[in-house]
Order: sequence, then C-alpha cells, then structure tokens
Amino acid sequence: MQARSAQRLAALALVLNALIWGLSWWPFREMQTQGLHPLWATCILYALALALLLVLRPQSLTTCLQHPELLWLAFAAGLTNVGFNWAVTVGDVVRVVLLFYLMPAWVVLLAWPLLGERPTRAALLRLALALVGVVVVLKTPETPWPWPQHSADWLALMGGFCFALTNILLRRFAPAPESARMVAMLGGASATALLAALAAGAMGLAQAPQGLAWLGLAAATGVAFFLANLSLQFGAARLRANTTSLIMLTEVVFATASAVLLGTSVLTWHIVLGGALIVLAALWAAFDSSA
Repeated sequence: MQARSAQRLAALALVLNALIWGLSWWPFREMQTQGLHPLWATCILYALALALLLVLRPQSLTTCLQHPELLWLAFAAGLTNVGFNWAVTVGDVVRVVLLFYLMPAWVVLLAWPLLGERPTRAALLRLALALVGVVVVLKTPETPWPWPQHSADWLALMGGFCFALTNILLRRFAPAPESARMVAMLGGASATALLAALAAGAMGLAQAPQGLAWLGLAAATGVAFFLANLSLQFGAARLRANTTSLIMLTEVVFATASAVLLGTSVLTWHIVLGGALIVLAALWAAFDSSA
C-alpha cells in the first residue's frame, strides 16, 4: 500500500513538472520582449533556483561534489533546457513540443546501454511509429522533404534527446542524494546556458540582457523551475523510464492547449496526425507490461 501511494505521489510530481514546462513558453516569450534572450533567461532562472536550493540545503553543494559522475547529468540537463527554452521562444510552440517529445523514442535507444533495459520487438515498433509521426510533423506543403527546416526544429530535437538522457541518468544515479542531483541539474542548466549565450552572442544570435523590466517575471519563473526540477527528481527516480516518459507527455496537452487558446499556434492536419502518432507510441509504451 505504501509503495502504491509513493508511486502515485511520484506520478503527480511528474504531472506538476509537465505543467510548468508546458506553460513555460509564455514567460520566455514575455521576457524576450522585455529585453532578456531565452539563453540569458535560462542562465539567470536556474542560477536563482540553485541559489534557493543552497539556502534551503547548504550542504547539498558539498554532497554534489562528492559525486563527480553527476557531471553527466548536469551536461544533459543543461542541453535540455538550452534546446527547449530557445526553441519555444523562436518557433511554433506546438511543433516544438511535439518534436521535443520524441523523447519516449529516444528512451528506447538509451535505456539499453545505460540501464540494461533491452528493447523488445514492441518497443522497436513504437520507435518506428514515433519516427513516422516526426516525419509527418516535419513534412509541410512548403517543404519537399521531411527534414528540420528551422533552428527551432533542431533545438527541439536536441532538447528532447537530452531530456530522455536526463531521465535515464536520474535513474542510473538514483543512489546519489536527491539534493546532489538537484545541484547538478540546476547548476548544469545555468552554466550550459551561460556558455551558449556567450557563444551565441559572439555570433550575433543573442543580445545581452537589456534593462530590468524582466526581473520580476524571471524571479517568479525561477521559483517555478525550482519546483519543477524538485518534482522531476522525486518522480523520475521512483518510476520506470517508460512510465516517466508517458506521464511527462502531458506537457504536450498543456503546451498545445495554452498555445492554441492564446493564438500563438494553429493546428494543421499534419501537426495533428503526426502528433497523434507520437502520442500513440508513448501510450503504447505505458500500457505494455513488457516495456
């Protein structure tokens, strides 16, 4: 009974994480209009979240440094945030989220070498189904080939791959203290975004922060991201990788509904069809007892 209650609580934590991520496109776009590029926003938000963690658990930094393997988690979490946060700011929200949530398909490939979860024939069929969905999403009347057409497409795919890797590593490094894993993820997200912002700025792709109009929204979003990462840590470490992938798929619902309601995205037939195939593959994984 206690184990079942813990699993339910872990699932609710992952839904909260998905809700925050699914709505995160709005504050990032707002902050950009106020003079804060999404890369700088990511750096600042996660630095604030890390500072909050260190105030609440000052020993967590020392604990993290005792687990050098968490550097891989920091790197994966950092690239996840760089890819997703930049993509939803410059691209179509629904398209970006769907490409990002090829993540359950990446899990099939990553869980074998990193967790020893060998893919079944059904898992490989789900991978193929999800890839067909991506092809449908990428193919539009204006594009002759189903290939990423914009930087947002590439960023979303990269972010989704790294998100799958993050979830896999959370399970692989589950013996490490939760606070240490949080330091790695928050610190990695901030540091990676800083490096990306400096590199993008040198290439003329990201301007330095302008003014301070964005400060209040950045602080509120930083707190939300702190809660999201705490929820992810709690949930992903207690559930199977495929189960985590399925629950996190609710982000697609939150992001799609909010983007359509606010008029920033329009659902076309290829987005609906391709998205349905990607979601179907994830649902199949959730209800397959052998996954």
